[in-house]
Amino acid sequence: MKHVPNEVSDRTANKTDAGSSAFVPLLDHCALLLDIDGTLLELAATPSEVKVPAGLDSTLRELHARTDGALALVSGRSLEDIDRIFAPMRLPIVGGHGAEMRLSVDNEAVAVHAPPMDKDLKRRFAAIAQLSPGILLEDKGYSIALHYRLAPMFERTIYEAVSAIRADLREAPVEIMPGKAVCEIKHSGFTKATGVVELMRHEPFAGRRPIFLGDDVTDETVFAIMPGMNGISFSVGRHAHGVDGYFEAPRDVRAWLANLLEEKQTLNNDLPKRRD
Repeated sequence: MKHVPNEVSDRTANKTDAGSSAFVPLLDHCALLLDIDGTLLELAATPSEVKVPAGLDSTLRELHARTDGALALVSGRSLEDIDRIFAPMRLPIVGGHGAEMRLSVDNEAVAVHAPPMDKDLKRRFAAIAQLSPGILLEDKGYSIALHYRLAPMFERTIYEAVSAIRADLREAPVEIMPGKAVCEIKHSGFTKATGVVELMRHEPFAGRRPIFLGDDVTDETVFAIMPGMNGISFSVGRHAHGVDGYFEAPRDVRAWLANLLEEKQTLNNDLPKRRD
């Protein structure tokens, strides 16, 4: 197990400033855990339209090498979808909100205590997409997502329909997760947090200090467990509860990641204080 120095002592109120040396982790001792949509990449009108900006793939490849493989993408997307977005690059992944995992670029994906959603139940929720052509249905196997960025006027109608089905099936093991212009329904019992906990039990992540970046409500489960893991978390685009700092936008995250490859690898004492 790698020893992680206890470098942080005096926290200040400064916002995380990408491109500065406000927070430069020891890459030999940390594990970088990165959400995708709204964190690494800007949101798009539809999930399939997100783009990987020039230079990000090379930054991630080098950080993956510099951390000895302890860099993982943590997303609600399926592993297959993530590989499509970042092709031909492959990285360790916690996908499907913790339902799937790939520990290294050479490993095959494995399910993590996550049974697929019941087909009949999934069919009932999927039928909500018929309310409007602007509602996009995404079937992830372990969950389904109703994207309404193209039909924002249907937000209330979607949640009312989902709530009606949920009320009719009180014993069904499902969880409703609101997001940015998306309502996702998944099998209960696994989250991004459970996926991160499992990931951190395995090499090369075990014994390292986790640093998690996320933006959405679904990332809050990971924000919540970071203090207990001696970890550090940053939110993107908002001041999330309990994080150590924040970035304004994905472009600032990408700039900070690129800067990690240039800065002296030390952890300074001016880490932004936890924001409640």
